[in-house]
Amino acid sequence: MKRILSAVLAAIFLAACAPQVPDVTGTATLQIPEVTAIAATETVAPQRASMVDLQYAEQFTMETRADGCTLVTIAGSDRFLVVPEGQDAPVVDADVTVLQQPLANIYIAATSAMCLFDGLDALDNIAFSGTKQDGWSIANARDAMTRGDIVYAGKYNAPDYELLLANKCGLALESTMLTHAPEVKEKLEALGIPVLMERSSYETHPLGRTEWIKLYGLLTGKLALAEELFAAQAAHLDALSAASTGQIVAFFHISSNGNAVVRRSGDYVTTMLTLAGGQYAFPDTGGGSATGTVNLNMEQFYAAAKNADVLIYNSAIDGELRTLAEFLGKSPLLADCKAVQSGNVWCTGKNMFQETTEFGLMMTEMNRVFTGDADDALRFFHRLR
Repeated sequence: MKRILSAVLAAIFLAACAPQVPDVTGTATLQIPEVTAIAATETVAPQRASMVDLQYAEQFTMETRADGCTLVTIAGSDRFLVVPEGQDAPVVDADVTVLQQPLANIYIAATSAMCLFDGLDALDNIAFSGTKQDGWSIANARDAMTRGDIVYAGKYNAPDYELLLANKCGLALESTMLTHAPEVKEKLEALGIPVLMERSSYETHPLGRTEWIKLYGLLTGKLALAEELFAAQAAHLDALSAASTGQIVAFFHISSNGNAVVRRSGDYVTTMLTLAGGQYAFPDTGGGSATGTVNLNMEQFYAAAKNADVLIYNSAIDGELRTLAEFLGKSPLLADCKAVQSGNVWCTGKNMFQETTEFGLMMTEMNRVFTGDADDALRFFHRLR
């Protein structure tokens, strides 16, 4: 009887392993119901995880799993499982940090992320800042700190642990500067505060930095909005002609010791200039340094910049310039530059480096400057007269 039963079960389940059958005693007859075999074409494949589409970002991935959770991997190694609100967290590997939604009382020490939260209208998720109020060019962040909705909780390397712990900080969002203070990360995690190292500054494409809005959209439950906002910036770039305008552009500021500080060729700012149709005036300033800038004495700077068609003064360090006289006061050599004599000197706003959400628009404005289609109504640049 056991041999007959095993053969029947094997046929029914298409060679699957037969379940254990208890011993049958007595004279009762074992009844085997009639079973209709399931055609192979009717077999339902298990639901698989799917990757969230990323167009330019290379420093993180997001994988939506069949259980509704999303696995975030940063720099190929740091892993976080984002668990939807009301859902129990599954068992995870020891190296996976669980982030249970809703995420609240975030400590944001990575300044580049603030504008992305602001763009998502998600400042309510942030309770603590690693930057003081006067350090923000983002109006909504300043206003939130004025109201006390966001409070200063110490710099990235010296956070107020008691404040964060007492107010149930749900996540510490840190820049890679924290690698210089590893004991801070260890202490935060020991207190039960997850630490996410933001690596948007390592993106090679400027819109790769903007695309981090998708990660923060996921964390705040606003992924659809994040995808919409990113698509708008990508559309700005798509609308630009790939052809060079032929305009040579110098992007720089003058330091307190009188040197010109220029961006390294190939960094994200010079990439933006190139994508906008400009030719960078300092193409030989690349290299393996971790910093994005190079110091040149004024003679070196003048040799490369004197024939530049456009000068853009970076005001993020020492404040915005409003007049050409202020600009010329930085160095007497500037007066002989071609762009000064043609009236093509521009200054950035202090908001430039805290507006990652608008890099597509920023490149559009650069292109307008290069093509002579710019007026005084630009958001990120103004002409010095």
